[in-house]
Amino acid sequence: MKFTTRFALVAALAVTAVGCDSGGDDKPDDKSGDTAPAGADTTAVTIPVDPSTVYPLTGLPITDPAAAARPALVVKIDNDANARPQAGLNAADIVFEQIIEVQTRLVAVFHSQGSDPVGPIRSGRQQDIYLLGSLNQPLFAYSGANPAVAEAIAASDLVDLSALNNSVYTDGGFFRDESRAEPFNEYASTSQLWTLAPEGAGPPPPQFQYHRDDDTMVGDPSGGVDVYLEGLLVGWRYDGTSGNYLRTHDSVTHLDVSTEQISTRNVVVMTVDYYPSAADSRSPEADTIGYGEAWVFSGGMWVRGVWTRADRLSPIELTGPNGRITLAPGRTWVELARVGTFSAVP
Repeated sequence: MKFTTRFALVAALAVTAVGCDSGGDDKPDDKSGDTAPAGADTTAVTIPVDPSTVYPLTGLPITDPAAAARPALVVKIDNDANARPQAGLNAADIVFEQIIEVQTRLVAVFHSQGSDPVGPIRSGRQQDIYLLGSLNQPLFAYSGANPAVAEAIAASDLVDLSALNNSVYTDGGFFRDESRAEPFNEYASTSQLWTLAPEGAGPPPPQFQYHRDDDTMVGDPSGGVDVYLEGLLVGWRYDGTSGNYLRTHDSVTHLDVSTEQISTRNVVVMTVDYYPSAADSRSPEADTIGYGEAWVFSGGMWVRGVWTRADRLSPIELTGPNGRITLAPGRTWVELARVGTFSAVP
């Protein structure tokens, strides 16, 4: 697999800076087999959380055994200016933010909670197949896709819940909000989408590791982070009262349909390479397999480290100077950023 130079970490991280061969704009053919750079500290630390008693995607105590047993449900949510305010983002356990042609697209992963309605829902991308493989064959709800991408999704291990499928559209509770302009007005219901899970579908494995709720991440104090995502400045500011990071876009408060500010307990910024999609060269595609620099924000602290991922079926591992980075129990946003496009806030 080919990479541009991914990162140069400070010596205190005990991680060797690596310069790999320049990959240009060609999409790598092989999306597996990459390992952490030589010298990376991959020593795991003991995590004082019993995984059998918590939701796998948040590390929070299980309050609804039926919810804990269901599969992950992924919904593609638009983040165009015309799509805001959205519905459901503060109910998602994990949200990945991808750069697309204009603004960003949000990959919302629901498991412990749901949202009726959820949206606006937009198209699937080929990169979603690589990004979501570690979630144990999740349900994947999206508005549709170009023929090449639709064929790839249908052939993957994701459970294909395209709104272009008439039975999925009806049984998944899809509808158009006529008060909004198309294509920024398609919604569905997570409670109905979950009824489309195939027999035997199981819950996702943990994607991150968590410390106890009364602990804090080992790191340096920080008020948050600014991330520039191809025309959109995303800001996260730590609120000590709630323990959450509050979101802005282009210095404007990002609200959901209930006028509640978008928030999260943890923010993970991953440096990734983007390549033209093999299915549509106009679409950038984040490479989320291999390794790169990671900035992790939790509890008003931040740590600079490395993300590694062996293949599409493996979860993301976060490693810092003291070993495996653990997150505060709760919801997490993952920003898939290009190198050099983000900065910690004092």
